Amino acid sequence: MAVITMKQLLEAGVHFGHQTRRWNPKMKKYIFTERNGIYIIDLQKTVKLIDKAYNFMKETAENDGVVLFVGTKKQAQDSIEEEATRAGQYYVNHRWLGGTL
Repeated sequence: MAVITMKQLLEAGVHFGHQTRRWNPKMKKYIFTERNGIYIIDLQKTVKLIDKAYNFMKETAENDGVVLFVGTKKQAQDSIEEEATRAGQYYVNHRWLGGTL
């Protein structure tokens, strides 16, 4: 069963990508189409990859692995800190310092 549904992703606006002039060729296989100068992300692929990432993280946690939560945008900072702390993991929620890893 999917961790998140396509309907939830649509409602959250996840399918809206960057403007077409900000093209990154590595993203080509994840783009569904282009509409009004904006790329539309393929949500079928997104759901599958979210499930894959979820299973990897779950397995990592079950094996006492270390996870680094990163979210430096203002709207993500609080939830990154909260969830990383809840999971007993490390986090970066302010400016990423080059060479940190």
